[in-house]
Amino acid sequence: MKPKATAAAAGCEQRRSLRCPGPVSAAVGSLLGHSNPRRRESRGPAQVAAPEAAGPEVPPGVVAGLASLGGPGVLAVRGCQETPAGLAVQVRRPEAFRRLLSLPPGPAPAAGAKQGRVVLHCPALRCPAALRPRHLRPLLLADHLAQLLRAQGVSVCLVPALAKEGSQELLQQLRIDWPPSSDCLALPDIVVALKQALGKSPYATGCDEGPGKAALPEDVICKVHLKNFVEEQCLVGYDPNLDVLLVTEEKLWSLAELQQAVLQCTAGDQGSCCSIVHVVNCEEEFQQQQLDLLWRILDPRTHTALQKHLICGPVKVTNPSSPIRADQYFQLRKRQMYEASVMKYGELAQDEAWTEVIDTLTVAAIRFEMLSTAHRSQITLDLEDSSISTKGTKSGAFVMYNCARLATLFGTYQQAVERGTYPPLPPASELKYSCLREEGEWLLLFNYLLPFPEVLQQAAELPAPTKGIRITASTETVCKFLIQLSMDFSSYYNRVHVLGEPFPHLFDQMFARLQLLGAVRDMFHSALATLHLPPLSQI
Repeated sequence: MKPKATAAAAGCEQRRSLRCPGPVSAAVGSLLGHSNPRRRESRGPAQVAAPEAAGPEVPPGVVAGLASLGGPGVLAVRGCQETPAGLAVQVRRPEAFRRLLSLPPGPAPAAGAKQGRVVLHCPALRCPAALRPRHLRPLLLADHLAQLLRAQGVSVCLVPALAKEGSQELLQQLRIDWPPSSDCLALPDIVVALKQALGKSPYATGCDEGPGKAALPEDVICKVHLKNFVEEQCLVGYDPNLDVLLVTEEKLWSLAELQQAVLQCTAGDQGSCCSIVHVVNCEEEFQQQQLDLLWRILDPRTHTALQKHLICGPVKVTNPSSPIRADQYFQLRKRQMYEASVMKYGELAQDEAWTEVIDTLTVAAIRFEMLSTAHRSQITLDLEDSSISTKGTKSGAFVMYNCARLATLFGTYQQAVERGTYPPLPPASELKYSCLREEGEWLLLFNYLLPFPEVLQQAAELPAPTKGIRITASTETVCKFLIQLSMDFSSYYNRVHVLGEPFPHLFDQMFARLQLLGAVRDMFHSALATLHLPPLSQI
C-alpha cells in the first residue's frame, strides 16, 4: 500500500501520516504528526498510538520501515532520529521532487476509488417566486459536490429537473450544470401509486369522501400524522414541532421526481441502493423534513431510510435597498468586476475579448463567496464589497488571476522556444531536481501537490449513515485550498525569476522550475474543474 501524506498550507497545523505495510502501519500514523516542512522534517509524539507501543519508546522496526518506503508519489526518507519530541524524519528533497513530478500528467487516480450512487436533491429550484441569494448557496454547493463525487467514481443524479426559463438562464450564467426539464412519462403513474399508498396508510386521514374530506381545503388530498409516525418508528433528529401535514398534489409530484431519480440512479443494477441527500437552506429545512417523512410513510423501502439532510446556513445581505433577487446579485457582482478590471487594466478591459473573462471572474467571485465558508455557517454578502477584485487575496478572482499567470508563463516560454531562445523542456526523468532549493518550491510540493488527491477525496466525503438525519460535508475544502495555494504561489512567483537569461548553465534550474509549475498549473485546472470554472489564459 502506498504511503499517504496529509498536508496543510504553511502556518496551519494538521496531522501528517504515512500508511505503511507490515508491522509499521500501526505506529506510523501517530509518529508523523505535526510537521514543519521548512525544516525538512515531520515530527510526531513520542507516545505511539498502538497497543504494542504503550511506552514512550518508538516501536522496533518503525525506523527501518520508514526508511524502506518507496514508490511513485512517496516521499524519499533520508533518515530518522529519535528526539525528546518524537521521531524526526528527514526527507531527500531532490528524490521527492523526482518521484512526484515524474508521474504522468493529469490528476492521480483516487486510491480505492469510491463506488456508489447518490441522489442530490435541491428543493430551492421548486421555489415559486424568483430565486434569492439564499437559494443560490445550496444550488452551488450541490453542483460542486456532484462534481467532486463523480471524480471519485460515484454515480450522481440531480433533482428536481430545471423547469423555469428565468432560473435556467441564471444557472447557465453561473455555470451550474443542472439537468433540464423533460417530459417523464412515468411520473403520472408514480403519483397514482403514491395516492394509492396514501389511501392505505394508517397515518393518513380524510382520503375518502366524507365529513373528514369535506373539512379539508380544496387542494388538499388528505392529512398525514407525521408526529405519530416519528414516535412509533423512534426516529431522531426531526423537528419536535412536526405534527400534521396537509398533502397536496404538488407534494406528491415532488416525491415522484425523487422516486424517478432513484430508479434512474439504480437502473440496471438489481438490488442496489442509493443515498438521498437533501441540500437545503436552513429556512426550508422544516418543509423538507415534512417531505422526508411523507416519503418514508408512502415508500418504506431502504432508500427512503437513507435520506440525509445537508443544511446550509443563512445568507445575510447587508445594506439592501430592497430584497435582492439572485439575478440582480449576479448582475451587481458582474458590474463590480467590470469596474475593477477597467480600473486595473484601463481600456484593455473594455475590449470585446474581455467579455468572457469578466463573466468567468464574476462566476468565480460568486462561487468562492458562497462556497469558501463551511456550509453550516452564516454568509454575509456585502453588496458594496470591493474585495471581489483581483487585489483581494481571499477572492475567487485572485485565484483565477494566479492561474492566468501560469498560463502566461508557459505561453511566454513556448514562444521563446519557437524563436530558438530556449530549448524545449526535456523529459521529466532527465531533469536535475537538486536545482529546486527554494523553500517556496518545497512548500508547493509538500503542502499542495502531495496532498491534492486526498483534498479532493476529503471534500467529496459524505458521512456514513447515522441515527440522525443531518450530515456535514467539507464542501469549503477546495476553495480554501485554492486560496491558500494562490497566496503561496504568488509569494513564490513574485520572488523568483523563472525564465532567466538564455545561458546554458541556467537551463537546469529553469527546466526544474517549469516542471514544478506545470504540475501546479495542472492542479489548479483540476481543482477549478470541480467548480465548473475554466482556466483563463489572460487577466
